[in-house]
Amino acid sequence: MSDDDILVPRKSRSGSRSRTGSEARGPIIDQEGHEIRPETLDQGFREFRFEFGKDNPFGNLTREQRIARLEAIAKLLDVAFILPGTNIRYGIDGLIGLIPVVGDIITTAISLWLVREARALGAPWYITARMLGNVAVDGVVGMVPFAGDAFDVMFRANMRNVRLLRRWLDKQPRI
Repeated sequence: MSDDDILVPRKSRSGSRSRTGSEARGPIIDQEGHEIRPETLDQGFREFRFEFGKDNPFGNLTREQRIARLEAIAKLLDVAFILPGTNIRYGIDGLIGLIPVVGDIITTAISLWLVREARALGAPWYITARMLGNVAVDGVVGMVPFAGDAFDVMFRANMRNVRLLRRWLDKQPRI
């Protein structure tokens, strides 16, 4: 194929140029070979639309649902699995942390998101400062190959942070 064929479309056998995109004419055919009227196309796909400004699946959670989500993520990161033959629990934080530098950056970013969510739930500065301290210790020590991963398994910064948040929330009056 020459460069001219790529830049300029070939003429069809009838002598006229082939039409593409919005210039195309002819019936719209479904998989069974039946013709579809163009005006009915828009109606059939209304249930598949997702508008980002409305009905956000992550934004309309209650306070308890947000706390449950934080606890679930912390458990997944820190204590989701048991080392066979032992009683040692570890999570994906320890597994992802095995990837040098990048893994620790990823898990630290997720841990920082948990702190941000705690702040959005109304946690005061001293709670978020302690949470940030836990994340910093976990992130810095986690950078050390292998020893840092063992520290991640034992320190469990995310579980500590959720425990701090839960204790503070339990002391708050119910509204």
